Amino acid sequence: MATVTIHQAKTNLSRLIARAEAGEEIVIARGKDPVVRLTPVSNGKRKRAPGLLKGKVSLPDEFFFGPLSDAELGAWEGEHEGPH
Repeated sequence: MATVTIHQAKTNLSRLIARAEAGEEIVIARGKDPVVRLTPVSNGKRKRAPGLLKGKVSLPDEFFFGPLSDAELGAWEGEHEGPH
């Protein structure tokens, strides 16, 4: 983690942004007191990786194809249990 003063941040803003984008944690301090953390903004788009959970998740066939309990079946049919 790098800590820089506000003056250093103003002088080297482009370099600090590049370092933050590369994953480094940058803290900007007023004197010796840390006040803000410089972090990259995610664009919300992640690259999808097919098969990422292959072999890590296992669900039995009954999870999808087994019969529903009376309570589950009633919930699907719009029946409510007790006052709501």
